[in-house]
Amino acid sequence: MSIVHVKINGIPVEVEAGTTILLAARKAGVNIPTLCYHDDLKPFGSCGLCIVKQEGSAKILRACAAPVAENMSIITHDQELFQVRKTILEMILSTHPSSCLTCIRNGECELQTLAAEFGIREQPFEVRLSDRPKDTSSASIVLDPEKCIKCGRCVQVCQDLQGVFALEFIGRGDGTCMAPAAMLQLEDSPCVRCGQCAAHCPVGAIYEKDEIATFQEAVADPEKQVVVQIAPSIRVGLSESFGLPAGTVTTGKIYAALRRLGVAAVHDTNFGADLTIMEEGSELVHRLTKGGALPQFTSCCPAWVDYVEKYYPDLLDMVSSAKSPMQMVGAIEKTYTAEKQNMDPAKMFTVAIMPCTAKKYEAYRDESMRSSGYQDVDLVLTTREFARLIKATGIDFLHLEDEEADNPVGEYSGAGTIFGATGGVMEAAVRTAYHVVTGKELENVEVGAVRGLSEIKKGTVDFDGTPVRVAVVHGLSHVAEVLDEVRAARAAGKQAPYEFIEVMACRGGCIAGGGQPYGANDELRLMRSEGLYSDDKQSKVRCSHQNESIKQLYEEFLDKPLSKKSHHLLHTTYQEIPVYKA
Repeated sequence: MSIVHVKINGIPVEVEAGTTILLAARKAGVNIPTLCYHDDLKPFGSCGLCIVKQEGSAKILRACAAPVAENMSIITHDQELFQVRKTILEMILSTHPSSCLTCIRNGECELQTLAAEFGIREQPFEVRLSDRPKDTSSASIVLDPEKCIKCGRCVQVCQDLQGVFALEFIGRGDGTCMAPAAMLQLEDSPCVRCGQCAAHCPVGAIYEKDEIATFQEAVADPEKQVVVQIAPSIRVGLSESFGLPAGTVTTGKIYAALRRLGVAAVHDTNFGADLTIMEEGSELVHRLTKGGALPQFTSCCPAWVDYVEKYYPDLLDMVSSAKSPMQMVGAIEKTYTAEKQNMDPAKMFTVAIMPCTAKKYEAYRDESMRSSGYQDVDLVLTTREFARLIKATGIDFLHLEDEEADNPVGEYSGAGTIFGATGGVMEAAVRTAYHVVTGKELENVEVGAVRGLSEIKKGTVDFDGTPVRVAVVHGLSHVAEVLDEVRAARAAGKQAPYEFIEVMACRGGCIAGGGQPYGANDELRLMRSEGLYSDDKQSKVRCSHQNESIKQLYEEFLDKPLSKKSHHLLHTTYQEIPVYKA
């Protein structure tokens, strides 16, 4: 690839041809302000904050979208550019409420940060706020039109990154808004509740439904015993909220923080991940050896399940009937654990700390989520909510001594840990399925072919002479490509091109879920993933079927994978859902 030589404020920089001025400036150590730009998205150029000058030209360029050219000399900052940018910010603020102190993004708002950096202390323009009501129809996500700055990120994410098209631009000029088609409520739209709109919104216009108060009320209720599980990716996501480098594993501190919060028991969703592998892996082997719809799709991601129910209902028989690890743990907590620990399931209040806004919906998606005879998971908090909760209760997270989870639902293998990264479910399944098929242990348990951020990864796993074709896909906009391939093979009466497919709705998997700390890009995704892989590597047990607590669970309670009791507690069904409800 050819190299282009440019100057940024007189600083010589060499970059690849096609690089934008914004990225060239970053390489030169110069920060150009932006609001609409995000590393995950194609440059949109809507906010105008990134304008720069080219020496020798009267033309003003938008740095986020304009590519560099040979011998280009760019001025990114001078008094005139400062004043223009400040005016742009003042105009944006004239259509934005000044209720920062009560906003969920207070302290983490990109607009608030820029206003402070530019020293904006007064409002020179007439304030004109949206009169559209707040949309609280979804169990997962809240839309607050009054705070929308019309940057377009949410629409880009929903359409280009996720391929869902629940949000779009409606209207023109000052009347433009980002909303579902026909101004429907979010719950009536194609929304799959992945939360990527909230994760990419620079302000507080879209955010997770905050349920911290519900948690606090449950802990304070003497009639309730609060039991909490934490998802695999929480251990590498929460660290960023406390100033630690991305990917730092904080499992022991999280356990300690939960006990400081007053919970009755601390469990780990990784245990449920191991349990999922036993059930889902056994289901795959059953389909391979005794017949069944192939390929088998994983079912851990509720946003993906919602997507396939809406857009590809003809392929639902290919989706594993296994519940997600979160729901499996909830069902086990209120049956096996309650019995073993002499706890009354009617008084147990089960909480899951998740990286995902869709998990709030999943907990109540249908009656199978009450398989214990009670609500299996009573409450879901995102990583961001959990971080706010810890800070609000005065816990000095960084100085907590590491603690252990409560067994038996606290023991887990390294395979359970890597569920949080794209390819992790596939890798964990391969480790155990190989053993189930061959009776042998996989010599090298690390399956490098399914790791990384390539959107679609394909390959063949050799089960001691039995080839199993697999695919890993993340980011819903890329899922359609694989689903169309499977659908076409079925329509032609041909053998499916794969036997096993892992799907994650969010780019990078759960480590960059819609409820994780803000600011995720591919660099952070890789760092978070590496944290999970390092946690797996140092684990004494690295395969789900080697987890002694899982073995004990089957011996004492479930009998075997796919048993009648397992099917009742750990499996679910799917049904077609209309893309639009109204």
